[in-house]
Amino acid sequence: METIDDQLDIAGTPAAARGRPRQFCVETALTAALRVFWTRGYEGASMAELTEAMGITKPSLYACFGNKEALFCKALDLYERDKLAYVHTALEAPTARGVAERFLHGALTMQIGGDDPRGCMGVISAVACTNFADSIREEVMARRASSDRAIVARFERAKAEGDLPDHVTAEALTSYLCAVMQGLSVQASTGASPEELEQLVQTTLMLWPGR
Repeated sequence: METIDDQLDIAGTPAAARGRPRQFCVETALTAALRVFWTRGYEGASMAELTEAMGITKPSLYACFGNKEALFCKALDLYERDKLAYVHTALEAPTARGVAERFLHGALTMQIGGDDPRGCMGVISAVACTNFADSIREEVMARRASSDRAIVARFERAKAEGDLPDHVTAEALTSYLCAVMQGLSVQASTGASPEELEQLVQTTLMLWPGR
């Protein structure tokens, strides 16, 4: 497990001058930063909140992760790796309905399981950003576009295999699925019960187009 010496305190005084340098686990610190960004959004997360949650000093944050924007991008990487792992499994489902089922149940499990913040980190940050954080919004939207392209490609394959009706376009179906998943995350963040969210998932699957 990678650790980094926390060499400076907030005032810039070498930690070695006060005794043995403290160490922090990079993964643990990044996980804490992810939670702050997930809860507060990019702009809502202050450097003071981040350093306090991560248990490190501001100079150590800059030395290890770069600036706040770079830290956010690393937190997004961790979010996609650990929280959105179901995406890759979903795309491997044998049918288009199976893809939707895995996506929706993966999102549902993330929203109702454990003690993670509710809502979608990408949506929270993209919606909350002002013009001063256009680069963050662009980063979030670029990642979403990449994910959408993968889903469109999977649904195009489903159409070619006769798994979807001819009148349904892969792009429209992808937009629909993503809209439902975003709606699920918004409802979860505003207090919807697990039963209500499960009902949304089941209703979507009942309405799913098929031959």
